[in-house]
Amino acid sequence: MMASSSNTFEGILLVDKPSGCTSHDVVARLRRKLKMKRIGHAGTLDPLATGLLVILLGKATKTSQYLMSLGKVYTGVMKLGEETDSQDSDGSIIATHAVPLLSQDDLDSCAKGFLGDQYQIPPMFSAKKVDGVPLYKLARKGQEVERKPRFIHIKNFSIDHVDLPSIRFTVACSKGTYIRTIAHDFGQKLGCGAHLTELRRLASDQLNVEKALSVDAIEALSVAELKEAILPVYQVVPSHVL
Repeated sequence: MMASSSNTFEGILLVDKPSGCTSHDVVARLRRKLKMKRIGHAGTLDPLATGLLVILLGKATKTSQYLMSLGKVYTGVMKLGEETDSQDSDGSIIATHAVPLLSQDDLDSCAKGFLGDQYQIPPMFSAKKVDGVPLYKLARKGQEVERKPRFIHIKNFSIDHVDLPSIRFTVACSKGTYIRTIAHDFGQKLGCGAHLTELRRLASDQLNVEKALSVDAIEALSVAELKEAILPVYQVVPSHVL
């Protein structure tokens, strides 16, 4: 059983998640550091992804639904010409295609077609559950099931740098949007396939990764320094939500 601490931590802690670990791994490390169990987060990041992970401490966990509902901003890299079973570089390549000569205008035009309200089919390699079973567990068994499309909104989709077959982009979107599915669908529209190779969450509404701390940095802080790094809930969540 985890030892109790005489220090209480309440509020929101912004963490810059490293690549190669799960959001659960980050929470587990923070539980050990803070010596408390009541820790949650407002939206997971895939192991491949880095960037803003909003950690909720103590009573702040009650605001999870509100904070998860906020719009997000991501930057990422997709590789054209290769499709994977997971839609990102953690998966296995299932198809390869020649990459055509594409201009900036071609790519900008394709990106523009993603803007606005739409429905997106969640990938099989995801934590979304069907009949209580996470899709990724079925995918690992080679099973594919029908998934209900999810309503999403893409506010902005910009192509920032082109070095074919790789493309760096930025997306501002609603909650529940799978960026690797955007990369996959982008490749399908171009006719050459694509998968996500890098992803970084920059922001969740007004919360920005520039204000976040790495897990290593947090573990090195004293109790007093930790309390200074924690945002009071009232600074982030409107009073009518509390």
